Parts: sequence; structure tokens; C-alpha cells
Amino acid sequence: MALDIKICGLKTDRALTAALAGGASHVGFIFFTKSPRYVEPAEARRLREAAIGKAKAVAVTVDAGDTLLDEIVEKMQPDMLQLHGSETPERAAEVKTRYGLPVMKALAVSAAADLERIKPFVGIADRFLFDAKPPKGSELPGGNGVAFDWRILAGLDAGVDYMLSGGLNAANIGDALRFANPPGIDISSGVESAPGVKDPALIEQFFRAVRAARNTRAA
Repeated sequence: MALDIKICGLKTDRALTAALAGGASHVGFIFFTKSPRYVEPAEARRLREAAIGKAKAVAVTVDAGDTLLDEIVEKMQPDMLQLHGSETPERAAEVKTRYGLPVMKALAVSAAADLERIKPFVGIADRFLFDAKPPKGSELPGGNGVAFDWRILAGLDAGVDYMLSGGLNAANIGDALRFANPPGIDISSGVESAPGVKDPALIEQFFRAVRAARNTRAA
């Protein structure tokens, strides 16, 4: 099974180059001003030029209004919109219809019961992203470097297309792939030397760890 890999929160040419060199299928740009990974739409457009034909560019938003989304879509021209806030199924449907782009809905999970929240989005969201619930007091819905029990995803219906996120790094990606066997993975803080600072060496290390884990499972 092919594994999609999204490197999220990119802000520099060096980090983007490392992500593409490693074989990222998706590259994410964050449009949430409280995040240390925030990037302006015009800069995201400049960066994503290098990914055209190589990886899908994802615009990550948090409860964004139409005005902001209009600007992001016009300036960046993303391949996909990621809704990482408290957007309702109705709002996700509105966004999908307004822009004619696939939508990935992020949901915070910590227990198997949380997975029930995907049901109202089935048929609306093109993909899900399962992230750990933010630590108490955090203003960021994602990118907190926190993991959840990946084993709970083993019970998902095989038809649910999703990306696993939250606390992933080179040291634990083998366990994540073994326990959950996800169709896609998303990493941000796990390849940073400081909040918002992507480290090309850590990105390369992560891809090596993914390949090693997959080769071990295939053996």
C-alpha cells in the first residue's frame, strides 16, 4: 500500500526542498496567525511553485472566514484545503462547494469514542486528519508534538481515508505504522529544531526512518 506523507508548516526553500527530496506526497502551509509556522498567502504561493507536479500543496486553516479563504485560494492556488478548527459539516460543505477543492477535515482524538465524530463528515470531507488533542492552555489546534494511542485507529472502517498526525518523529514512526497502518501520515514539530523552524536534516532522518519501518514490515 502506498503511503502518503505530508510535511506541514513549511516556511523556507530549504525545508521544502528537503521535503520534496524525501518523497513527500503533500506539503502543508499554515494560515493561522498564532502559529509559529504561519506564512503569508503570497509567500506560500512562491514556495509551492517548486512542488507543482511533485507534491500536493495543502492550505491549513483554522475556522477561517470566506474573506481569508478567498485570499488564500486566489494567491496560493492550493490543491487542497485543510480545516483544522471547529468547522461543522455544513461549513465544510460550504467551503468545498465555494472553491471546488478537496477538503481534509482535522479531528482531535484521544479515545476510540472520538472517532464517532467522523460520521457527519462522511461524504463531505475527502479525507480526515487525526491529531492529538491539544495540551491544556495551548492556543494551537495542532503542531503541539503530542501523540495519542495509535492503536485506536486499527478499528476504523477500511474505507476511511485519513492521515495520522500528532507527535510523530523518526524515533516513533515505526510504532505508528505498525499499530495503525495509516494510509497517510502528517508531521510538523517532529522535524523541527525549534518551534516553527524546520530542520532539513531532521526531515531527511524522518524519511529514512519511514523507509526502514516499511522495509521491515515488508520483509
